[in-house]
Amino acid sequence: MKTYQTDGLFSDNYKFLIGSIIPRPIAVISTRNIDGSSNLAPFSFFTAVSASPMIIAFCPLIRTATGEFKDTVKNILREKEFVLNFCTENNYSKVNLASTELPYGQDEFEFTGLTPIDSHMVKAKRLKESPIHFECIFRDMLCYGKEAGAGSLITGEVKLIHADESVMKEGRVSTELLKAVGRGAGNDWFKTDSKFELERLMKSQIQK
Repeated sequence: MKTYQTDGLFSDNYKFLIGSIIPRPIAVISTRNIDGSSNLAPFSFFTAVSASPMIIAFCPLIRTATGEFKDTVKNILREKEFVLNFCTENNYSKVNLASTELPYGQDEFEFTGLTPIDSHMVKAKRLKESPIHFECIFRDMLCYGKEAGAGSLITGEVKLIHADESVMKEGRVSTELLKAVGRGAGNDWFKTDSKFELERLMKSQIQK
């Protein structure tokens, strides 16, 4: 087994992160630009944090090309809100297109052909092609550096959930119906069409 130092190149560390932490779910974050137009961007450094209150987190990296925060971060810090949408087999190709680095203010909904719909509580648009939407209020942000490639952790409190009945079964989200996709290393993607069940060794389970 070979040992590697982590104080080397950003690209080396990044390759280990995306090659080892797999599969990674994809948060498709929609925000509102300063001129009222929409921004849409996928992030695979993403997870749940808390159930009560309901908190999610994602981790955008400072752009390696410019050394600046991404547009999503700028919008969230200004507007204090965002919508978390989900990447599935039905929208992944257009969601991937939304990762294109466009000039600030150019609308990714228009660029990708995806459909914006109004939210109920926040100004940011929801993604119609996502079967689940979380309307979120910005909670906090931790920054781990200022150089290109440094990450931040952004948390949002989910205030409203919208879930299409087509992905629900017996009162819960169905893995088979949601058909979520995730990211791996390089250009690798994962489907969730192969699963197995294993009972957790807990005295109490919220979901069985």
